[in-house]
This record gives sequence, structure tokens and C-alpha cells, in this order.
Amino acid sequence: MALISWNDNFSVNNALIDSQHKKLVTLVNELHDSMKAGKGKDALAKTFYELINYTKEHFETEERMMQKVNFSGYATHKKEHDTLTKEVLDLKEKFDAGKTMLSIEVLNFLKNWLTVHILDTDKQYADFI
Repeated sequence: MALISWNDNFSVNNALIDSQHKKLVTLVNELHDSMKAGKGKDALAKTFYELINYTKEHFETEERMMQKVNFSGYATHKKEHDTLTKEVLDLKEKFDAGKTMLSIEVLNFLKNWLTVHILDTDKQYADFI
């Protein structure tokens, strides 16, 4: 069973952003599936790194769109992106150094971050883009 199931509540009514959000959901689900299957650190790391890189690409897309339409909440949204990016990069650094494992707690953090970010923060710009 998927950790996160995409449904229309996640849609921001923009095909590009929705497709990127679906990809992020897929990556979190793949990480979850790999963990459940007991895959090794290398397999988990590959999916984790792909998730980090794709998130960066996604944030850049959102930020360009918000700037293009002069979205008034851009600075706040960008700050949230920066905070989340720092948290994930800190987690990656700890993982790389062997100081943390990709655990259920990490997965729940990623799940909660993604769902809350889409359902709350991203919905704020939906009407503007």
C-alpha cells in the first residue's frame, strides 16, 4: 500500500506543478517501498538523493512561476522552501556521515512535509498561477 495516495485534493490546477507533485509523491512512495522490502543503504540512498534533487528542481519551478505572476506571498513561500531544503540537506549530511538511518521517522517527516506543503502552502498560490 502506498504511503501517500494522490487524489484531486492535492491538485493546484496547474498541469506542470501537479505532475511534479505526483513525481514527488511517487519518490516518497518508492523510498517507503524500498524500506519495507529491506533494501540496503545504497538502494535507499539512490531514491533519497533523487527525491532531494527533484525537490530542488520543483521548488525552482514554483518560484519562477510565482515571480512571473508577482505572487504577493512569494517571499514567505520561498522562505519555507529554503527552510525545508535546509532540513532535508541536513538530514542527507547526517545520512552520508552514517549518523542517521533512513527510518520510519524520516519517512514520516518527508510524508508530512510533502502533504502539508502541497495542501496548505501551495494551495495559496494556486489561483495566481
